[in-house]
Amino acid sequence: MANDIFNDSIQINVQDATLVGDLMIPVDAKGLVVFAHGGDSGRLGKANRFVAEHLHQYGFATLLFDLLTEEEEEEYKNTRDIPKLSQRLIDTIYWIQKDDVTKDYNFGFLGFDKGTAAALGAAAALGDMADAVVGIGGRPDLSDTVLADVHSPVLFIVGGKDEKVLEMNIQAQNQLLGIKDVEIVPDATHLFEEPGALEMAAQLATDWFRKYLGPNKQQPLRQSQP
Repeated sequence: MANDIFNDSIQINVQDATLVGDLMIPVDAKGLVVFAHGGDSGRLGKANRFVAEHLHQYGFATLLFDLLTEEEEEEYKNTRDIPKLSQRLIDTIYWIQKDDVTKDYNFGFLGFDKGTAAALGAAAALGDMADAVVGIGGRPDLSDTVLADVHSPVLFIVGGKDEKVLEMNIQAQNQLLGIKDVEIVPDATHLFEEPGALEMAAQLATDWFRKYLGPNKQQPLRQSQP
């Protein structure tokens, strides 16, 4: 497991905004997981950080950033504007492919709640470029019009007691045409706050990326940073 982490605060310029993010890369990282979340679950959220740290332990780099600016978050409609959020993710991938630090990494998406819909929208547009998608407590129903266009292997992780969202995820799984699965965390509710629930979700996500997030285009050497 990786211990040394390259850690940098970055700014990502998209079409109509500048987004703030945290890029963390273990030495000899196996790939880059780009987190997707809207205004109600920012990059500093406890669950996001927990899952990111778990991925680091297994050698995956992570990029956590807010898809909306602080001003945009104040308008609720923006948090449900899935085409806008998806485009922000697509623009971020183009930034990743041009940046010297990240350009050599293959990538996957990890979405929470409505971020799952944004990740699926971006994956549909990017085609085979995205190696894998994971949604935790996700709302894939908000991107149901593009599900048939997603080629990436997709895993939905849902709490066993989050019955309405579980039904939405099963319906979305049936619309996906590629590799897909739904994993249920027993006795967990929507936020995975029960003892051990988030740990299980993080491990399921990590296992999916270990299976489907392919090797890097080349293995760039990263120096650890205190």
